[in-house]
Amino acid sequence: MRTAFILFVVFILSSVAGPSAQAQTQGQAWVQVVAQPDLQQAEASVRGYAQSFQNVAGFALPSGWYAVVLGPYSPDEARATLLSLRAQGAIPADSYLADGHDFRAQFWPVGASAEPVAPVDTAPVLTTPIPAAPVTTAAAEPLPGAGLPDETPTEARAAEAALTMDDRQELQRALAWDGFYNSIIDGDFGPGTRGAMAAWQKAQGADPTGILTTAQRKTILDGYHGDQAALGLQTVADADAGITIDLPMAMVGFTSYAPPFARYDEKAGSGVQVLLLSEPGNSATLSGLYDLLQSLAIVPPTGARTMNERSFDITGTDDTRHTYAHADVVGATVKGYLITYKPQMDAQMARVLAAMKASFHSNGTQALDATMVPLSAAQKQGMVAGLTIRKPVMARSGFFIDAGGDVLTTTEVLNDCSRISFGDDHTATLAYRDDALGIALLKPQDALSPMAYAHVATTAPQPHSPVAVAGFSYAGALMSATLTLGSFDDDKGLNGEADLRRLTMSALPGDAGGPVLDAGGALVGMLLPRATDPGKVLPASVAFAAGATPIAAAVAGQGAILAAADPQPALAPEDLASLGAKMTVLVSCWK
Repeated sequence: MRTAFILFVVFILSSVAGPSAQAQTQGQAWVQVVAQPDLQQAEASVRGYAQSFQNVAGFALPSGWYAVVLGPYSPDEARATLLSLRAQGAIPADSYLADGHDFRAQFWPVGASAEPVAPVDTAPVLTTPIPAAPVTTAAAEPLPGAGLPDETPTEARAAEAALTMDDRQELQRALAWDGFYNSIIDGDFGPGTRGAMAAWQKAQGADPTGILTTAQRKTILDGYHGDQAALGLQTVADADAGITIDLPMAMVGFTSYAPPFARYDEKAGSGVQVLLLSEPGNSATLSGLYDLLQSLAIVPPTGARTMNERSFDITGTDDTRHTYAHADVVGATVKGYLITYKPQMDAQMARVLAAMKASFHSNGTQALDATMVPLSAAQKQGMVAGLTIRKPVMARSGFFIDAGGDVLTTTEVLNDCSRISFGDDHTATLAYRDDALGIALLKPQDALSPMAYAHVATTAPQPHSPVAVAGFSYAGALMSATLTLGSFDDDKGLNGEADLRRLTMSALPGDAGGPVLDAGGALVGMLLPRATDPGKVLPASVAFAAGATPIAAAVAGQGAILAAADPQPALAPEDLASLGAKMTVLVSCWK
């Protein structure tokens, strides 16, 4: 108890003595992670951080609060550590750099020397715990001189009055960078700026006067400039794209033009990529660009999307990347930007994205010309403007069965999908599946009105009658369904299965799920995937379909009613192909 009391007296005396020699060592910096209003809470915080970090320190502040910091580091090391730990989520997002100017008595680690401390990698910080009871008693007594600011509000306002317009705007940018200010950068310290200053002061544990002292301005500006230096934020004026924007040039570098994109690819494995979006056009062009971006592999399908006639915003997130894109119709052009990065960089990239949004500007009518950089045939394969297109893990055929846009397809396409779509990327939900029949019923997320849908044949075709299947034989390589001709052989399977229809037809895997039509265009069945039985290999021309009548009975219980077909004369091949293409859709399974 006596020892604890002596330690407390030493602590009080060192507070009166002013800033600690350790904190004032030239060329050193700290990462301040938290400030607490009393010593007891500060002790609890510092002990918590000491479980993860070996270089935790604690200092009293002039305001009467207590800072918990990591360090000391060199200024460059401190900036790098701040950015790294923020990105990892290991420290609070509002942690910042401190130069030690405001540090007074050191309360952690106990017994720390008043002499300057060498960098942490050569002199590990001691973590000897202090007895709990004496600390609690000491915390109840205010420190002599606690709460005295380094400048009075009058002195702070006088120092502020000497700032140039550039200085004032830079301070607003720093407040915006830290998330406290979200208005125009005009150098006018009105209610919005004053409120931001007060909020920043409160977050640091200082009196929220709304007037930053000289030391406080230095702290926030040092942090802002340090972060900008680490990210390499620079204003880029791309004359060909007609865009000016702030980009993290320490992480990306210009690579090439691939209209409608100006590509800024990652540097040194940063995991960051930026595209400037630029092309002549109008609202229709904007809509096309919106669809194009969502087909790219760098834009995950999950995330918020908003679009109107003048602009769009796309957010995409998955386990491997986060992406944000924005574009506007500006005069006779469409201009915008896209940034994609690793998920663990969220905290860091939030500031980059804020800077990009604030600085984005269209420079007149200049836009990227689609003919300026032609791609080779090899480059175009599976790519758009040199960027890989996102591809489904499996694609099969399906067809509309009613006027509401319900789609029937094969269960083969449903294996381990995080998302199912059909047609022009219409998201679908699985309403019903029958594994015995091999059929699945999909319902569109949005209301649809198909050009045509299947009608069930009321009688089975005669043996050897002509039939055809409409399907995406090449899994989407062609824009429309292909018609494959064949013949109807039997209204049951080889083992007498009543639900099967046996066909002679040279279909491909992508045709599975497509409608099998008779000569008049009525539905005979749904083509099934080719069976894989290692003990039995059937001729390549033998195919099977799930019968239309069993299908209609199965889905009727789900509220999907298949209409009966009226007797029709045989259609010309081109008319049958047109009918099949109108009712058939590509069904895609996405991870």
